[in-house]
Amino acid sequence: MDHFSTSRLIAERLNESHLADLVALHLDADVSRYLGGVRSAEATKTYLDVNMAHWDQHGFGLWVLRTKDGAFAGRAGIRHILVDGVDEIEIAYAFTRSAWRLGFASEIASAMTRIGLSQLALPSLIGIVHADNGASRRVLEKSNYLLERSTNRYGNDAVIYRNRP
Repeated sequence: MDHFSTSRLIAERLNESHLADLVALHLDADVSRYLGGVRSAEATKTYLDVNMAHWDQHGFGLWVLRTKDGAFAGRAGIRHILVDGVDEIEIAYAFTRSAWRLGFASEIASAMTRIGLSQLALPSLIGIVHADNGASRRVLEKSNYLLERSTNRYGNDAVIYRNRP
């Protein structure tokens, strides 16, 4: 599923043409606050390469998100991730500051949950959230994810939410 859309967003499979938008997103300290911190252009290029390879290996991954008028809004995806030694499949999303508080995160989380659980028939999906990120926690709760447990990710307190079919 290289492309899909919601009522207000268009999702396109991640590719090399998205590097400049991702670099700008990852250099924004406010956006990156709960994502492990600001990433350099070089780190974002590595991130892009890893996530394009994920598509090749698994047939799903990250999408770049644009508004219906074509403005870059962020990125979101479904991807394998190692959590406490266990291979999990997470939904992940990050939006430009101009796209905050517009309901886009809830819209894309619901869409990715449907894709992951129904179309891809994955056994479950998780959301990993910095413990202090109340907005992202509410997004997952609205998408019927249940708080499963606390953990530590990269030295930060985090919580894991799970959704099953």
